[in-house]
Amino acid sequence: MKMMVRNTIQESRYARSLIEASLDPLFTVNTEGKIMDVNQASLNITGQLREQLVGSDFFHYFTKPDSAKQAYLAVFDKGFVSDYPLTIRDHKLTDVLLNGSIFKDDDGNVLGVVVVARDITEQKRFENELKDAKIFAEHATEFAETAQGDAVKASQQANDAVKAKQQFLSNMSHEIRTPMNAIIGFTKVLLKTDLSTKQFEYLSAIKMSGDALIVLINDILDLAKVDSGKMTFEECPFKLKTSIAAMLHLFESKIHEKNIELINEYDVKIPPVVVGDSVRLNQIILNLVSNAVKFTNAGTITMSVQLLKENEQTVTLKFAVSDTGIGISKNKIDQIFENFQQAYSSTSRLFGGTGLGLAIVKQLVELQGGSVAVESELSQGSTFSFILDFKKTTANALQQCEEFEINQEIKDIHILVVEDIPLNQLLMKTLLDDFGFKRDIASNGKIAIEKMKSKNYDVILMDLQMPEMNGFEATEYIRNQLKSTIPIIALTADVTTADVNKCKAVGMDDYISKPVNEKLLYNKIISVLKNHAEVAQLTLSSNKQTGSLRYTDLSYLMKRTKSNPTLMMEMISLYLEQTPPLILSMKKSLHDKDWNSLHASVHKIIPSFSIMGMNADFENIAKQVQEYATSQEAFENIGDLVMKLESACTNACNELKIEFETIKNSLYE
Repeated sequence: MKMMVRNTIQESRYARSLIEASLDPLFTVNTEGKIMDVNQASLNITGQLREQLVGSDFFHYFTKPDSAKQAYLAVFDKGFVSDYPLTIRDHKLTDVLLNGSIFKDDDGNVLGVVVVARDITEQKRFENELKDAKIFAEHATEFAETAQGDAVKASQQANDAVKAKQQFLSNMSHEIRTPMNAIIGFTKVLLKTDLSTKQFEYLSAIKMSGDALIVLINDILDLAKVDSGKMTFEECPFKLKTSIAAMLHLFESKIHEKNIELINEYDVKIPPVVVGDSVRLNQIILNLVSNAVKFTNAGTITMSVQLLKENEQTVTLKFAVSDTGIGISKNKIDQIFENFQQAYSSTSRLFGGTGLGLAIVKQLVELQGGSVAVESELSQGSTFSFILDFKKTTANALQQCEEFEINQEIKDIHILVVEDIPLNQLLMKTLLDDFGFKRDIASNGKIAIEKMKSKNYDVILMDLQMPEMNGFEATEYIRNQLKSTIPIIALTADVTTADVNKCKAVGMDDYISKPVNEKLLYNKIISVLKNHAEVAQLTLSSNKQTGSLRYTDLSYLMKRTKSNPTLMMEMISLYLEQTPPLILSMKKSLHDKDWNSLHASVHKIIPSFSIMGMNADFENIAKQVQEYATSQEAFENIGDLVMKLESACTNACNELKIEFETIKNSLYE
């Protein structure tokens, strides 16, 4: 009896932790439309106490109660509702997308619905910023007309990718990565300490599960990468038998609960250590075993690994997961490996899931040169199998594929970490201490800027989502107001193309996704420091050669190209190629008094001023020429202004020719 009470308490606490894990408002509503329970985010946004919300009318907290009621009723009709637009009646009228599904008791009786209101305020702000970015892209396209075709193609690909993943992006929050960052990060830290065999086994299982979950989240948030096959695979020595056993550990409680038997058949002829991507393999097995457990209510689940063939370099292995579950009809088998497809329309309602797991399994296996197969019969069970090659090795398996050697010669590096989550602050402190770096912590962009005014730093690690001043705003201020070129690496939970492009647009040098891979973090810090030092030396040498009076400043170009010498040379070449003809066109238009042509020529020159770091006065002169050409007034001044533009552009060309040769020579030294 005490055990049952203890289990009930644990389940209650577990349920509460799941509810509070959502950073978006979450409500459970009964069949009468009355609120049964809420999370802290709901209290924050409504400004009500839990006692006031529980038992009150759910529809009352929206500006359009009738629309809220329609969404609520739709959940009962369809079993779920997705992306239903509503506005919460709070102090600022927050726009949200409502997502909900029904929940039942153990006997299958519907008790009510669970709804989550996703705040889309940031999404709308991002859309506006995206419009601004597109305006900048249009100017850049005018400047680099020869690259227009590639830009249009890239834009189309980006739009197609957005459409393909839209139905998932609204339901997947990048905040999932915040707790996962801490879980995986501190698990890695613990794995480096003295542990018992059991402790090491359990922690390894936690880390493998976390790694597989993060990979899965990455794939869902970037379906374009999955569909195009643009995936990278690690090649690290690992113990295959241990890895599979750790994954199967994750299902023990669920299998015991369903009273089914789990059988692990492992071919003893398989080498103890193989080389491959253990994280991707774990993800494949996780998906297949998870499916087997989900659809099997009695009998057995068998995980088998068999050696098919072997030579001096590689082994070919066949993995199979067999179950005695509900099975699949013959006419449905071909569909189950497609994105968002499940064997039956009722599958999602009865068993849950997105219909993406098997599609990802197929992609992961085939991109590694393997093959997937399935055999199934209704009511008899299914067998999913795949064949993969692994390299043989005499090396020992690494505990962590991320293990790396720290360069002891690199010292006195001072890092400013800008991060608002205490757990992530502690994790970054731990990692940077291990690197031997000094570090300061700032909880938001505003505090970071104040610290920069009183202390010098070598690199900034900048989280993007923070209160008061976020990472984008702080970076813009550092670049535009403080005029600092300090390397900035974004810490982002969102790995979508749009977010990465936004990081580059505001002047960040690089980015790293959460959960943070410590090897990748270390290498990126060293890389940006090296690039920053090299480009600074190039610019200094060039200034000494050409004297103190400068018409160009390549600081902006360095930011845009992340100091990539090849890209810098390409941009300079475009300027040198296109500017002289525009100068001639401008002078000819003035001579012929062809004001439309004059306006057009100057319009094409203007974007290059900011890209090549020319003084803002020249841009103002160019805009005056445009105004005179449009109004056809004050003609006595327009000639002088055109001459000034010609002189500035000619001198800029001369400087850039020297810059081009300096960068070119540095590449071939």
